[in-house]
Amino acid sequence: MSKIHVTTVVNGDEVEFLADPRETLLDCLRDHLGLTGSKEGCGTGDCGACSVTVDGVLISSCLMLGVEAQGKRIETIEGMANGEELHPLQRKFVEHAALQCGFCTPGILVAAKALLEKNPDPTETEVRYWLAGNLCRCTGYDKIIRAVMDAASEMRGAA
Repeated sequence: MSKIHVTTVVNGDEVEFLADPRETLLDCLRDHLGLTGSKEGCGTGDCGACSVTVDGVLISSCLMLGVEAQGKRIETIEGMANGEELHPLQRKFVEHAALQCGFCTPGILVAAKALLEKNPDPTETEVRYWLAGNLCRCTGYDKIIRAVMDAASEMRGAA
């Protein structure tokens, strides 16, 4: 099967790659672009470990074909920090010890950032609902929720 040329913007940079028509966006990000922050947990869109945003919409990259990225704007965990400075969500995850093994953390951070871009002042219930699609077997979620709420407060300037 012949490969398809894809041109897209990933984390603000225009990139090109050749994709097999059956490859997922997750596979293309990891294998062709070397962006290994997004993880494959389930391959069925149920765990959230592969969460990225495409044109501002949170998606499971294991459910999108890489060729569908043509002309889209994709944001991954690698684009979250600003140079050497961590994003407030990343910093708060460290401060609150909201991670353990770290496998799910990139997807949760991308999802939390997407939430705060849509709703900068979420309630705890809204954060829990929004992150329900991101599974974590280590932390128990409480520290994650507190970290997101703390980051939201700081980002609004209320901290």
